Amino acid sequence: MKTLAKWSVQDYHSMISTGIFRDRRLELLGGEIIEMSPEIPLHYYQAQSNVDYLQSLLKNKAHVRFNGPITLLDSEPEPDLAIVKNPKERYIHHHPNNEEIFWLIEVSQSTLAYDISDKKKTYARNKIEEYWVIDLKKSQLYVFRNPLEEDYKIESIVTEGILTPLAFPNVEIAVNKLLLDSD
Repeated sequence: MKTLAKWSVQDYHSMISTGIFRDRRLELLGGEIIEMSPEIPLHYYQAQSNVDYLQSLLKNKAHVRFNGPITLLDSEPEPDLAIVKNPKERYIHHHPNNEEIFWLIEVSQSTLAYDISDKKKTYARNKIEEYWVIDLKKSQLYVFRNPLEEDYKIESIVTEGILTPLAFPNVEIAVNKLLLDSD
């Protein structure tokens, strides 16, 4: 039986500060250091387009972070989009934590299984109220709401219509705008 050493967020930060991870795309998830997929043009374009769209809808209500770390209990993942509390200057000295996050979004082209299993469990365990995964291959959106232990009470898959985020019930998000250009 193998036993893996689990790393704390503090351990991870110490390793980063020594430079041992230079030029590597990594994230800490559940105490394990995970190699991230290379950034491909379609994925980057789609994520950036969604940042622009959501920022236009949320204006002064929230800050939409792009490909930036968030700090959780035993993890420091880098979701494609993190919709967090304003002002953005509050994150000069720390990454957003679970109490500062409204919801998270991953754009998935080759990592769907990972995003809807390991990442979903981590986000639920850390009480992230809402988590969306955009499946570029099937042009659909997974919506996870209301965390309970390592899962979410409400899970759905949508391809059209309007979504209202839990944190902003007066904001209407057109699903087709999130999925636009994903073919």
